[in-house]
Amino acid sequence: MLLAIDAGNTNIVFALVDAGQIVARWRIATDPRRTADEYAVWLNQLLQLEGHDRGVVDAVIIATVVPRALHNLEVLASKYFGVDALVAGKGAVEWDIQLDVDEPGSVGADRVVNAIAAHSLHGGDLIVVDFGTATTFDAVSPKGEYLGGAITPGIEISLDALFERAAGLRRVELVQPRNVIGRTTAESIQSGALWGFAGQVDGICRRFVAELGECTVVATGGLATVVSSYSEMITHHEPWLTLHGLRLVWER
Repeated sequence: MLLAIDAGNTNIVFALVDAGQIVARWRIATDPRRTADEYAVWLNQLLQLEGHDRGVVDAVIIATVVPRALHNLEVLASKYFGVDALVAGKGAVEWDIQLDVDEPGSVGADRVVNAIAAHSLHGGDLIVVDFGTATTFDAVSPKGEYLGGAITPGIEISLDALFERAAGLRRVELVQPRNVIGRTTAESIQSGALWGFAGQVDGICRRFVAELGECTVVATGGLATVVSSYSEMITHHEPWLTLHGLRLVWER
């Protein structure tokens, strides 16, 4: 089986893939100081809970935007699974798509993997919105070419800054308030957050469409479920898009 590892700034997601299907997945907070041995103890226990032996893993692929985390993940693959990990976008693991941007080497691996996955699932002109530590917007051509995008502060970063700087405001659950015009401070925060982030997504996507033409808008990332239902532009929610893309890159 394939162990696909998506190492983001906030969380690392591990997924066990068998015959093209994700059969198990686990999430852990990103910590570049975490050693391969610590990963192995944690992951081995979870594999056993899911009824799998460590020996079922015969391939590992990694996509990471945290360079400091990469070494220990590679050691995890070699020491505990007996394989050399493929690293998406490096060495022999070519993207197999054109990065039609001025600085191809600066594009995050997760953004390219998402573009590959979205194109395989939906085709046509695409916008991929990934709600992570940052919210990223990526444009993909009908040929699967990566065309560039936009980056904004993510939902959690934005709210953390609000609560740190505004002493009188407290954290609230991000659920839809009774009205857009909040009748309490908590409802006002909920309204501003949900409708504000949805409005940001819709506004940026509409500007993309003005340049590209009609597009399919695909949302992914840990916080996509919070905003997707409030957006007028998002047409598909693919929660495990990056993992699907990693599988495709490995198969290629």
